[in-house]
Amino acid sequence: MSALAPALVLSCEHAGNRVPRPYAELFRGRDSWLRSHRGWDPGTLELGRRLAEKLGVPLHWNDVTRLLIDNNRSLDQPDTFSELSRALPEDRRREIIQRYYTPHRSAIETSVEQGIELHGRVLHLGIHSFTPSLNGQERPFDAGWLYDPARPLEHEAVSGLIRALEARRPDLVQRRNEPYLGTDDGLTTTLRTRFPADRYLGIELEINQLHPLGPPERWRGLIEDICRAVEDFQHQNSGI
Repeated sequence: MSALAPALVLSCEHAGNRVPRPYAELFRGRDSWLRSHRGWDPGTLELGRRLAEKLGVPLHWNDVTRLLIDNNRSLDQPDTFSELSRALPEDRRREIIQRYYTPHRSAIETSVEQGIELHGRVLHLGIHSFTPSLNGQERPFDAGWLYDPARPLEHEAVSGLIRALEARRPDLVQRRNEPYLGTDDGLTTTLRTRFPADRYLGIELEINQLHPLGPPERWRGLIEDICRAVEDFQHQNSGI
């Protein structure tokens, strides 16, 4: 059985480090935090926009810093609000959820519902990037594909995506379910509880931040290679 969904949904949960004006005081003196991986996922918006343009599909993106609220966490998780924002009064945290969290996640869920209704199956590709070293542990690879191994179509899709990118960039080191497990808390994990495995494929692509923070021409080249690989994968699986 072919793994690719006819409908493709793209999202970037940590596309920027913007601080909304009402919360500027909260981040005074925290510029270094905002610029770091704690504040956003460098490179994801650029990659997401190019993928959306190349593949002719919409991109759902959030540019508010994850240090205010993390759109890739469930509301019952302790790190959804950071140490800077979790001490805010309940009414202000509720406002943050309503303005900067719920709209992004609801829009993606609606797109998934519409894609399933129109095409029967959806591939949701969430685009993220990771710091090359965390807590003294090196992460010596270029790209990670996060998914649930217990969902056969996700496993098959990731295998196809890895092969497609390897065909264009055999020099890249790709890993499965690194630097995080695809079953850890996240937007795709939440959506798996709402849509069946034969209708929804939730996959996250994690890119080592050495690439977007490196030489611009090399990063642009990698973006094009990723776009072509996803496009190749779509064409190979378009006959569902």
